[in-house]
Amino acid sequence: FLSGRRFSVKVTESRLLGQGAHTVKYLQSKGIPASLVLDAGVAHMMHTIDVVLVGCEGLVENGGIINELGTYQVSIIAKAFNKPFYVATESFKYVKLFPLRQDDLPASVVEHLTWAPSADSEQLASVGSDYTPPNHITLLFTDQGILTPSANSFEQN
Repeated sequence: FLSGRRFSVKVTESRLLGQGAHTVKYLQSKGIPASLVLDAGVAHMMHTIDVVLVGCEGLVENGGIINELGTYQVSIIAKAFNKPFYVATESFKYVKLFPLRQDDLPASVVEHLTWAPSADSEQLASVGSDYTPPNHITLLFTDQGILTPSANSFEQN
């Protein structure tokens, strides 16, 4: 792997839409060692992680991100363990929003999901996205270069 370096990938899964399990299967099909970790288990295994890398659905004006539900809690845990939290994104994902907390996201951004884990279970409801503030983000890897969250607002103009 990568010039003789060995690595493995831990993929988080909230079980909302099964995207984590799909990602693990894809990575494994490409020969990349990957395993699934439920969002509720992230704190338990964070001591084994070197870096956290996430994508995002939106990059907001203050340098924070909007992403799938669970990203914010992973950033909190990474910060508690002093692990770098990186975001990979493209400039077309810039969003003209300046949230300061979860409640500042407009309803059009926070998709509400309802699903039943199995046919005989009760329906569950949740929001589909959350906001991660810039003070939890180490660096942004973008098509415009590597940026700090504070430099992000300059790049959007």
